[in-house]
Amino acid sequence: MSANPRIKSALESLLFVWGDPLEAKVCAELFDLSVPEMIEAFRELAGEYELRDSGLRIREMDRSFQLCTNAENDDYIQRLCTPVKEKRLTQAALEVLAIVAYRQPVTKGEIDSIRGVRSDRALEGLIRRNLIEESGRSQAIGRPILYATTREFLALFGFETLEDLPLIEDAGTFALSDHYEYSDELSIGQIAISLDGAEKAEDV
Repeated sequence: MSANPRIKSALESLLFVWGDPLEAKVCAELFDLSVPEMIEAFRELAGEYELRDSGLRIREMDRSFQLCTNAENDDYIQRLCTPVKEKRLTQAALEVLAIVAYRQPVTKGEIDSIRGVRSDRALEGLIRRNLIEESGRSQAIGRPILYATTREFLALFGFETLEDLPLIEDAGTFALSDHYEYSDELSIGQIAISLDGAEKAEDV
């Protein structure tokens, strides 16, 4: 069943003013609809944008939706906008990010154990960039903090959910360098492969 045109019009306004990913659950409460009905309304609106080849698109990620520009217009946008210095992640930060992505929720101690060095500064930098966040406490002795990736991480790498992360055997084709500049060649797949080896060693 097609969504109410008034609701879709309101959704456009909400997406525009909110900017960040907007949860379907939050909108469902606003419109007194079920979450599945709200998701369907978002998807219907997104389909209309694509059908008329709009300069805007609605991106879905983990039951949230965000207004963004049509990728085909990126060249024109880049010409208009003043170039800004690209954020850089160190190799250490990229390693930590990949470990958290594949092992989450994970403690700092576990990250340090996998890398063989302390990861304090890398963790702090990733938290500042809103790529990882605290996600509770472990039941281990001392109840250390658990870390997980954020919605910003999903949006940055074009994932809708964590299930879209490449499998260990396929991850080598997914390079973090496509999104961030850094000195050495390193892919999320290389870290994933090392994690796979670590897991096998632990099982022995």
